[in-house]
Formats: sequence, C-alpha cells, structure tokens
Amino acid sequence: MFSSRNKARHQAILKARQLLAEKPIYLDTETTGLSEDDEIVEIGIVDHDGKILLDELIKPARPIPLDAIRIHHITNEMVADSHSWIVLWPTIREFLFSRFVGIYNAQFDLRMMRQSMRGLPGQMSMNTFDVMQLYARYWGEWDSRKGGYRYQSLSAAGAQAKISLPNSHRAVDDALLTREILMHIANADQEVKHYIHF
Repeated sequence: MFSSRNKARHQAILKARQLLAEKPIYLDTETTGLSEDDEIVEIGIVDHDGKILLDELIKPARPIPLDAIRIHHITNEMVADSHSWIVLWPTIREFLFSRFVGIYNAQFDLRMMRQSMRGLPGQMSMNTFDVMQLYARYWGEWDSRKGGYRYQSLSAAGAQAKISLPNSHRAVDDALLTREILMHIANADQEVKHYIHF
C-alpha cells in the first residue's frame, strides 16, 4: 500500500506523462516587481521540443526599478525601443490559445499578464498548468503550516533534479528549465502502474 507521499509522487508522475502527451508549450515572464501595479518586461515561450517560439523584451509603462534589474539584468535602456504589452498581445495570444501552457508558478505569471493589460479588455482564459504545484507533489516535502506540499523555487527544483540549465531569471531560459522539470517528473525512474485506489 502506498504512503500518502508515495501516492502523491505516483500521481504527479502520471499527470506529467499525460501533460507531455499533449505536447504543451512553456511560458515564463520577467517583471518590474511583485506588487499589484507591476508589469511584464520580458516574455519567453518555447515549444514542447525546446524550440524558441517567442523571445521578446517589453517596454513597461513605468521605469524598471533597480531591485528588479539586479535580479534579471533587464535595464530600461534595453527595453527603450521595445513594444508595449498591448502591442505584442495579439502575437502572444496566438501562441497561447490553442495549446496547453506549462508555467512555473502560473498564478504569478497570469496575474502579471492581467496587470500588463492595464485595464484594457483581453481574453485571458487559457489551458494552463502549474509545473511548480506538480513538482511539489513529486518532491514531497510536507509543509505542516499550510497543510500541503512545500513549493520549491525554480532554481531549487532544477538543482534537485540535477538539471544543468541555470535559473537565469531570463524568460526563455526559465521556460526551458520549466520544460526540463516536467520531463524529469514524467521520466522518473520508478515503475508507475495505473491508479489503484486504497
């Protein structure tokens, strides 16, 4: 009989295999910060086979703060001649609305996408799945305070999975790392049978 932890891991592996069969794409963004008025300054989208579909710097409405620049190294000079999110949105949307979209910490990126719309109408319903939540069940570190599996940062997950790609805080690199983490879960070296309910 499976322990709760082994069952969660088992289910995560099966789910990852199901998702990979859909040939998803992967998305990551870099932003001006974490708050409710921050915006996206870079987006990266990669295909299921690792091909780069989109790699764009985005000019925000307000300058990028120094604290954010220290993390992702995207400067105001780098985005000075870039398009705004509103201009790029139709192109971005074409990639997202016909595929499953894997995101590491999807709640954050989706919130930043909505904020970057700056109140303008935009269809945001997409078939997304959160690789961070899936990896938390796979890794199985219990957080007694929240009563669930502890989320691992993207860099921690990459290190735990012994993936050589860095968590560089650049959108394409981190989308590629997200892809590798999903593949790592799906290819876990253990026998996985069909669900057995205990």
